[in-house]
Amino acid sequence: MSVVLFASLCAVLLLEGVECQHNIKSHLMQKFRRVFEGIAKAGQSTDLNDFYTELFITERVSGEVNKEHEVRQIETRKPAEEETPIKCEDIFKPLPGQDQPSRTIMTTGVAGIGKTVLTNKFTLDWAAGKANHDIHFTLPFTFRDLNLLKEKEFSLLELIHHFFIQTKGICRYDLFQVVFILDGLDECRLPLDFQNNPIWTDVTKSTSVDVLLTNLIRGYLLPSARIWITARPAAANQIPAECVGMVTEVRGFNDPQKEEYFRKRFREETLCE
Repeated sequence: MSVVLFASLCAVLLLEGVECQHNIKSHLMQKFRRVFEGIAKAGQSTDLNDFYTELFITERVSGEVNKEHEVRQIETRKPAEEETPIKCEDIFKPLPGQDQPSRTIMTTGVAGIGKTVLTNKFTLDWAAGKANHDIHFTLPFTFRDLNLLKEKEFSLLELIHHFFIQTKGICRYDLFQVVFILDGLDECRLPLDFQNNPIWTDVTKSTSVDVLLTNLIRGYLLPSARIWITARPAAANQIPAECVGMVTEVRGFNDPQKEEYFRKRFREETLCE
């Protein structure tokens, strides 16, 4: 293929990508903008931006997965003032002293601390054009949904199209910066056999979802992609430490964040005091 022809082909693919990006952003904004919080009442939901308050997220040593009971972890971790917080929109940006961002990030936190809300907010802000303009596609998956495909085979392209029909026109994800969000590792019912699964590098070739995921996380499949995995601490060790570039922990709210959250949730001043 000549250089001119290749350049023309890339231009066409990028143009199709722009259209697909617009479509998936519209879809994700509709999906994540309104959420049910607490005990949902029929027909009632809340705008995520109305109550979302920045969570206290900190970095942990790469691969450091504490196997202690979750309550014990809370008792033994460092004081908040000794740790550097990370903002939601900065999760894929290099930390001070780093030249490059981590490809694969593991975010841990106890049940109900806000890991899913965090990834939803990241996705919503990207879709609304508020943050992470360098990312072309954000693709949020849940292990609960992936479990349903345990006995089926897909190529990576087919798996993406299965969940995001809006991306049907894209066949070259290596031309784009893509983020895969894999939420709820603790709910995973796939074997995630990193040791025995074959190496898989072809995004158009079908195999089990388990093989796709392990190769995607390892970086054999679509190595240019960024991966964000969330998990309760006890489940995090399902991912080999060498596959994780950075481990972060959701610590909940610090005192100012608590006040901000309750003022958003309860608009009447008397209820906040």
